[in-house]
Amino acid sequence: MKNRETLYLKIAKIIEDQIHNETLVLGSKLPSVRSAQKLYNVSLNTIKQAYLELESRSLIESRPKTGYYVSKSSQRTTALPTIASIDNHETENTPEELIDKVFGTINKSDVTQFALGLPGKNFLPVAKLNKGIINAVRNRGDAGTAYEPVQGSEELRRAIAKWALVMEGKITEDDLVITSGAMHAMYNALMAVTSPGDSVAVESPAYFGILQAIKALGLKAVEIPTHPLYGLDLDALKKVLPEIKACCFVTNFNNPMGFQMPDENKQELVKLITQYNVPLIEDDIYGNLYFGSERPKPCKFYDEAGLVLWIGSVSKTLAPGYRVGWIAPGKFKDKIIRQKLVQTVCNSSLYSDVIADFLEHGRYDHHLRTFRNKLYANYLQINRAVETYFPDNTKIAQPKGGFMLWLELDERISTTELYNTALAQKIVFAPGRIFSQYNQYNNCMRLTYVLEWNDRVDSDLKKLGSIIKNSI
Repeated sequence: MKNRETLYLKIAKIIEDQIHNETLVLGSKLPSVRSAQKLYNVSLNTIKQAYLELESRSLIESRPKTGYYVSKSSQRTTALPTIASIDNHETENTPEELIDKVFGTINKSDVTQFALGLPGKNFLPVAKLNKGIINAVRNRGDAGTAYEPVQGSEELRRAIAKWALVMEGKITEDDLVITSGAMHAMYNALMAVTSPGDSVAVESPAYFGILQAIKALGLKAVEIPTHPLYGLDLDALKKVLPEIKACCFVTNFNNPMGFQMPDENKQELVKLITQYNVPLIEDDIYGNLYFGSERPKPCKFYDEAGLVLWIGSVSKTLAPGYRVGWIAPGKFKDKIIRQKLVQTVCNSSLYSDVIADFLEHGRYDHHLRTFRNKLYANYLQINRAVETYFPDNTKIAQPKGGFMLWLELDERISTTELYNTALAQKIVFAPGRIFSQYNQYNNCMRLTYVLEWNDRVDSDLKKLGSIIKNSI
């Protein structure tokens, strides 16, 4: 297995070098998969993996019925966002009101929604889910009215454990607790490993929901700088670990930056938290939305001490309204179950049955393949639109998966002020200010590309670019 993995990466590196030294120039057509198979004397699957790897790095792009070409993104001229110096001074300008304003657009059907990570209907297998609910009602003797175990449906836990191939058998149904979505799991994990007044390390910028949960529990967030491609600054984390009671990170396709921590960094992170005996709450809800050839490992894979609390969900990929998530809490499992008993007793048995059936019969894997293809196509579209319509000095992140694009604009721009102007034109985005507890990222914004791409979306990005240009 290792040799095959090394082989496809070796072929990808050869082609990457040809692109960088301009043996292959912008628009050049690559050999077909079958031609490349003969050229390199390898299997078709190895070539497909090599091409997927190059696609995930935006070096090549596939065009329907014609093949693979060197992409415009391979000649990338836009800079990556800068690594922030955390200004950890208290500020009266807290972002709660701004967060409320952004979430206030959740049901507005007349706006173009770049702000919230909500998959459009065309991304979801709605008809199959509806059929699954009907079948669940028919197949259950109680029609879904009875309680299920506090730990969660055994069938669903078993299906998740079997489906989570990325863990290579290290997770069983007994290791999992079903939750009402990922945020419920996050909240419970924080409650299980901290007490009011404790400090929790988070990435900066950080998902605003995590910052709000930390604040609601009377905890203190300690923001750790991140690199836009490689993620967490481990040296900065190491300096504060002696004073930290827990870490809370999104290591795969972080929200909002989109980075994927390299495996060696994840191993080093697990080594550090084990050394200092600090629990790590790992939000891995985007882990299955990769652009490359395979799903990246979570930190939980490297955890031997039971200190990593691994969180997953179908809220971003399959059925947001079902509120089905899970957590593998390691040595904190009993505490999590006790907390859940007090809070919600159990989850909806009907929704558990529908999701278990989707996982068990391969429907979820099929759906995810389609989902990822649409996401990647949208990412290329939004990246092209930003490069075309936004000011030339816009800095653009380079996500490896997920569905968020982080932008850094001219430092004279306030995206908080821009928000109202854009909203008046029926366009919403997430201002950078809400991704920190401090008064920073004011010239940044997050755009989601998990929406149906059409002429209006393209036109509204053009409008947004004009609004930004006119504000300088």
